[in-house]
Amino acid sequence: MAKKVKKRKEIKRKLLHKYRLVILNESTFEEKISFKLSRLNVFVTGSLCIIALIALTTLLIAFTPLREYIPGYSSTRLKKQATDLTYKTDSLVRTLDNTNKYLERIRQVLRGDIESTNMDLDSLREQFKMDPSSIDLSPIKEDSLLRAEVALEDKYNLFERNTENVELVLFPPLTGAISQGYSPEQHHYAIDVTAPKDTPIKAIADGTVIFSEWTAETGYVIILEHKDGLLSVYKHNGSLNKEQGNIVRVGEVIAAVGNTGELTTGPHLHFELWRDGNAVNPLDYIDF
Repeated sequence: MAKKVKKRKEIKRKLLHKYRLVILNESTFEEKISFKLSRLNVFVTGSLCIIALIALTTLLIAFTPLREYIPGYSSTRLKKQATDLTYKTDSLVRTLDNTNKYLERIRQVLRGDIESTNMDLDSLREQFKMDPSSIDLSPIKEDSLLRAEVALEDKYNLFERNTENVELVLFPPLTGAISQGYSPEQHHYAIDVTAPKDTPIKAIADGTVIFSEWTAETGYVIILEHKDGLLSVYKHNGSLNKEQGNIVRVGEVIAAVGNTGELTTGPHLHFELWRDGNAVNPLDYIDF
């Protein structure tokens, strides 16, 4: 028992024994700085420094971008980018699927699988539209400022005129003799215009190419979508100058007259005009 007490006293004495750390000038041996130390003080000070270093390192990792350089540590920014890309990919997949369905319905029209003139193309688009209530349509600050600026300009526009009642005027796709007219009774929802082979065919108005492919029955076919619910269809072409997705201007050459497809008897243009989902007589809008 006495040995244990003696040993404890010896350990306590060693821990509390005072030492002096002196820093001297090497040339003059002048004392510059001195510290009184003990083994216990050195141990406590060292422990506190290690704890402070660990805490500082943790703070740097948790609240600074340095954490991204640690192997295996995932970045919040990269996670957000990955999530946004996932949402965009999902939206693109849905849009592509809806576009394919829409084009399949157009192919059915071209093959003659849908013969009713009451087919509503707008209803096809509505079927695949996204719900506007799920989209944030609130205008941003820049949009509001632009609207206010445009409204102010229109208020003092001396040349503004009402164009709501102006009759729709379309550019003729080509000039030639009409070999067969518009006849819904015979399921011929178009007019056939004869012309020499390779005669340029032009767009009747500004629009977007929504179909530009080969079909067995009607050869090379191109379809343009215009404003005001208007579709123009050009069949039996010898060649096509535009691809799906192209933007065309009125009078721009989009194809050439040909004699392609099974349902043709000579070089001519089979021209259809659809408005608001219904086939209309092109002669009511275009002077050939």
